[in-house]
Amino acid sequence: MSAIGNLIWFLFGGVFMGLAWCFFGILAFISIIGIPWGRACFVMAGFSFFPFGKEAIYRDELTRSEDIGTGSLGFIGNVLWFIFAGFWLALGHVMSAVACFVTIIGIPFAIQHLKLAAISIAPIGQTIVDKEVAAAARRANGEAEASKWR
Repeated sequence: MSAIGNLIWFLFGGVFMGLAWCFFGILAFISIIGIPWGRACFVMAGFSFFPFGKEAIYRDELTRSEDIGTGSLGFIGNVLWFIFAGFWLALGHVMSAVACFVTIIGIPFAIQHLKLAAISIAPIGQTIVDKEVAAAARRANGEAEASKWR
């Protein structure tokens, strides 16, 4: 079912927001200091092209260890990202969501655009995995946290 959703998504608008992510990624790579943001852009572009069946998850939630993108430098990177590109990508996803909400059949696509808008505000420190992998990581983290309290 996710393959059909991804195909319809791509043909009816996902390609445009994916290209917007690629555009900001290219701008980030051109600036040299923006390479970490550019890498995140291209990861999120792939997600924006084909979002169904996948989920964004913070890397520290997935691996149970912090890295440079999930710590305080990642926070600073996300603030800079929001100022220069995140706001515009989020706005594009929200406008696309509104256009999808107008049609009843487009409501699932609108919901996905809103999820992508939330991700576009702060993508540094996140990665894209299958929904099953994200659920397993969250379950394992919950079990580990519960065992601390026993």
